[in-house]
Amino acid sequence: MQLQQTQRHNVKLRLGISGASGFGKTYSALKLAYGMTNDWSKIAVIDTENASASLYSDMGNFNVLNLFPPYSPERYIEAIDTCEKANIEVIIIDSITHEWQGEGGCLQIHEQLGSRFQDWASVKPRHQKFIDKILQSKCHIITTTRRKVDYSLDVGSNGKSKVVKHGTKEITSEGYEYELSVNFELINENHLCKVSKDRTNLFRGPEFVINSDVGKRLKDWCNQGVSIEDIKQEINATITLEGLRHLYQKYDGLKTQIKPLIIERKSEIEGITQIVENKQIIQTNTNHGIESDNRTSGQ
Repeated sequence: MQLQQTQRHNVKLRLGISGASGFGKTYSALKLAYGMTNDWSKIAVIDTENASASLYSDMGNFNVLNLFPPYSPERYIEAIDTCEKANIEVIIIDSITHEWQGEGGCLQIHEQLGSRFQDWASVKPRHQKFIDKILQSKCHIITTTRRKVDYSLDVGSNGKSKVVKHGTKEITSEGYEYELSVNFELINENHLCKVSKDRTNLFRGPEFVINSDVGKRLKDWCNQGVSIEDIKQEINATITLEGLRHLYQKYDGLKTQIKPLIIERKSEIEGITQIVENKQIIQTNTNHGIESDNRTSGQ
């Protein structure tokens, strides 16, 4: 165990956008992602909503991975892997509801196993691997989540009654919100949102509409700490294995991101050490041979 001072590193954001159908989840996610990257080509949408993301192609040339049933946790994980290998900066998973309640999702898997309480022992670990993949990804990730719909009869500003649609409970596993950096809840068809969770402390005011400026504010916030590039320079400047171990512990919150860099530098240091040792062996053998020759010639 080791105590260390707190320090915000160049974190990867985990953002949630939830709302009832028609409240603008996909549109808001794209606006948010563009504000974070300023480059549509660095954005990918994992689309489970019947290729609905393509309806927004006029916004920019972002990437789309259409995901069709079965919506198992493993297929979502595979889709995230595909985006990571393509060097995507922001992944939008639109939506995660299907992984829980869709065809081939966790609830259906549980039902097929017999719907017994003990059957969750086979389902929950698979779902947790999906959640872990989101949390450990090297990309920023925005997830959209459907909300159950309810209606109320409200009186408008003109004094007339009208039916208003509301989003209620999120349709995903219980407690998912706790994993997020920020959770945006869209509250009406005008894309107005409120924030139900905020680790950044950026959104303490009234309701607002998500736009690219919101994404820029979030990106600026997560870049205020030490960057991966800074850490990479530290790693490359380290010449001992003990020094690498120290850096690995120092940046405990970024172990997933820096582990490949640590391993690569470790191999380099071990290679240099091996070369030095081999030279010493060769030099020793050569000297020994010369000494033997001299003794022989002297005799």
